[in-house]
Amino acid sequence: MSLNAMKKSNSLDKLLGAAVQENKPQEKKSYVDERIWKPVMDKTGNGFAIIRFLPAPKGEELPWVKLWNHAFQGPTGQWYIENSLTTINQNDPVSELNSKFWNSGVESDKEIARRQKRKLQYYSNIYVVKDSANPENEGKVFLYRYGKKIFDKVMETMQPAFEDETPVNPFDFWEGANFKLKLRKVDGYWNYDKSEFEKPSALLNGDDAELEALWEKQYSLSEWTAPTNFKSYDELKTRLNTVLSGTTKVGNVTDMQTGSAFDDSPSTATVVDTKEEPAPTVSVSNTEDDDDTMSYFEKLAEEG
Repeated sequence: MSLNAMKKSNSLDKLLGAAVQENKPQEKKSYVDERIWKPVMDKTGNGFAIIRFLPAPKGEELPWVKLWNHAFQGPTGQWYIENSLTTINQNDPVSELNSKFWNSGVESDKEIARRQKRKLQYYSNIYVVKDSANPENEGKVFLYRYGKKIFDKVMETMQPAFEDETPVNPFDFWEGANFKLKLRKVDGYWNYDKSEFEKPSALLNGDDAELEALWEKQYSLSEWTAPTNFKSYDELKTRLNTVLSGTTKVGNVTDMQTGSAFDDSPSTATVVDTKEEPAPTVSVSNTEDDDDTMSYFEKLAEEG
C-alpha cells in the first residue's frame, strides 16, 4: 500500500467502527443441531406427532446407528458430557474407572458406577408426517435421536411376539408403517409407552420419483460413529480428571493422582455393564427415555 493510499484509508470512523465490532459481546456457540427433530409437549404435559422411519441412507447398510455416551456431574460441579469410545470398540477411561468401582465390593462404589454409567442413544432418519406443535416440520426429513424404549417398539414390530402378528419393516418406503409418537409425563418423566405403529402403508403413495427425491435428502448416519466424532482416550482421561479433580476413592483406598483420576496400569478387573442395575435417585438420569435427558445436558453445555 502506498503512503497516499494509506492516508486516504486511515479514517477515524473506520478505526472506531473496528473497535466497536471487537468489543461486541461474542455470540454464544449453539449446541443445537438443527437436523435433529424433537417432539414437543403441550401445556397439558402431552405430546403427539406422526413420523415415518426411513431406510438406510445411500451407501449405508442400516437405518439406525447407536451411540454410547456419558453424562454426569463430578464433585467439582463440572459436567462430563462425552461420547464413549466403547461405541467404536475402544477402551474408554470412564468405563475403566466404573469397572474398578463396581468390582470393589462396596455398595457406595456401585452407586457411583451407576451414576456414571453409559447411556444409549439411537439415530435414524425420519419423515415428519404430522407435527401439530411445529407444522413447518411436516413433509421434511430430519434426524431423530431416541432411546431404548422406542427402539424396542421398532424391534417388536419387526419381530412380533405372537404368531397372529405379521412382521413389518417400519423402515420400508412401500410396506413400512407410520409411527404415532405419544408422549406423556409419568411421575415427572417423559414416557413413550402409548406410542404405536399404524397399519402398513406406502409413504407418499408409493411414488418412486418422490421417494427417490426423499432418499436423496437423508442424512448420513455413519458420521456418528466416525473417529472424528470421538475425542482420544487421553483427551477424555484429561477431561475426566478435571471433572473429578484428580481424586477418586475406590473401596477404602483414596488415590491422589497427578493428571489421572485412576491408576494408569492395565486393569485386570472385569468390565461390568451396569445398565441392568436400578438407577440411583438422580433427577436428570431417572427418565423413561434418554431424549429429554440429553436435551437437558445440551442446555447445560450451552450455559456453561
